Amino acid sequence: MFDQTFYALVALVIFFGIVFWAGAHKKAGAHLDNRASLIEKELADAKQLRLDAEKLLADYKQKAIDAEKEAADIISSATSQANEYAADAAKKLSETITRRTKQAETKIAQAQATAVKEVRDHATDLAIAAAGNLIAGHKGNPKLIAESIAAVKSKTN
Repeated sequence: MFDQTFYALVALVIFFGIVFWAGAHKKAGAHLDNRASLIEKELADAKQLRLDAEKLLADYKQKAIDAEKEAADIISSATSQANEYAADAAKKLSETITRRTKQAETKIAQAQATAVKEVRDHATDLAIAAAGNLIAGHKGNPKLIAESIAAVKSKTN
């Protein structure tokens, strides 16, 4: 009537009874509860890390946008300054050319005036010498000769 299966069943029931009486089910439950709370804590930490990572990503994206805007502003400012510098350089060059042109015109006018004066002086000297030679050849009135020379000198100077 009692075979080996019956004795195995009785031993199993006794084993479960001893395990239950020793409180193993409480320890296993506590261990499972601790493991569940640890997993929940890790999930909460992972969720917080994800939120922090998303916030950090958004901050970096904003910084990248700000950096691109600042770079565009710097390029715009540099371009503007370069254009102003070029315009200023062109203006200074134009002023320098104008000033040097005026200086050259003044020097040309002075040289022309000097040349005209030298030509007149030389023409006067030639006219006086020619008149003197002409008069000396005629041996005329000395008073008339002196007046003629004085008249020629006053008109040529």
